[in-house]
Amino acid sequence: MTNETNTRRLALWLVLLAAAGTFSLTMGARQSMGLFLNTLNTHTGLGLASISLAFAFGQLWWGLTQPFAGMVADRVGAGRVLVAGVLLIAIGTAMVPFMTTTAGLILAIGVLSAGGAGMAGPAVLMAATTRLVPAEKRGMASGIVNAGGSFGQFLFAPLAQAITAASSWIVALQSLAFITLLALPAAWVLRGTAQQAAAAAGAAPVKKETTREAIGRAMRDPSYLMLSAGFFVCGFHVAFIATHLPGVVASCQLPPALGAWALGIIGLFNIVGSVAMGWAVSFQGGRWRMKSLLSLVYATRAVAVLLFLIAPKTEFTLLVFAAVIGVTYLSTVPPTAGLVAKFYGPAHMATLFGLVMLAHQIGGFLGAYFGGKSFEWTGSYNWMWYVDIVLAIGAALIHLPIREASAVRAAQPAKA
Repeated sequence: MTNETNTRRLALWLVLLAAAGTFSLTMGARQSMGLFLNTLNTHTGLGLASISLAFAFGQLWWGLTQPFAGMVADRVGAGRVLVAGVLLIAIGTAMVPFMTTTAGLILAIGVLSAGGAGMAGPAVLMAATTRLVPAEKRGMASGIVNAGGSFGQFLFAPLAQAITAASSWIVALQSLAFITLLALPAAWVLRGTAQQAAAAAGAAPVKKETTREAIGRAMRDPSYLMLSAGFFVCGFHVAFIATHLPGVVASCQLPPALGAWALGIIGLFNIVGSVAMGWAVSFQGGRWRMKSLLSLVYATRAVAVLLFLIAPKTEFTLLVFAAVIGVTYLSTVPPTAGLVAKFYGPAHMATLFGLVMLAHQIGGFLGAYFGGKSFEWTGSYNWMWYVDIVLAIGAALIHLPIREASAVRAAQPAKA
């Protein structure tokens, strides 16, 4: 029994290492791209709004690819999808320095790199983890996987800045592309489908409805729609900060290197927030409601942004703000993924969570693009912060009516 227990524990940690490691590499490369925004503007002369459009399209495309990648992963397994995604990230990132037009940057950043990150992103990774770990450990597991993405941001942003200082920004991007390929072996660990997992466990197949039917049920569920609306706000906030925080640093006349350190601090403290949220979701079988945890996170963001606006803009202030935002940055993912799994089970998890991620990235598109436009219009990022406060308050409120206790059940097969 002891050997069997140790084997299961080892298998669990191998799954978590594979999923968290993949998310660390893909998210680290993607979230560090904002460091090169001003450099690309100088290199291409296209203007901040045009380059922001490429980043914004990447936010949208990252979301659009996830439900489709989830559908493929639900059918053929996560392994093949992850391999394709990692390769696309590496190719797109490596191509960025050679693109001198808006269309070229949209192709490299917005289509290839972002599309690959979507294929190897949270929808597929969270679904694979949910399928491979026991139900009682899913909340904590999702927190650990999400923390992997945060660790990637913490590691990659200062690393990219250091390589740029030591060599050049082109070498930094090429290095990020190469490092991303280290995620390829994880695809073998995370291979398989929900049906194969059920068969291996000796359980009867549970997927009795089509993907189309599952999506239809979700779209008719007000709780699912409210959850998606809240995640839209999360995307708006996260994409604006990831893309424009270095610009915020510059507008405050602070040292440019502080932008990389601020992004790194966000990643570091998001590890704390993600693991803590995963623990809270799993604590005593879910003692705390996931919708309440989400409301708390969004309310905290609103307060943090408000205090940042009225505080003097010093290096200390910026780093403290980055730390507070980091705790809430992607800590929304474990309870959001947990609610989707609770509502619909693991069979269509990749698809349905992918659609929630799509809402997240529509918000991300608007956050990244209008961040650049608002600065061009007003010469300041203040109006973006005002909008962000209002949206965060709205997100905190919209989660309260979610009917968490009355989870939607999978469709049952018709009786003879």
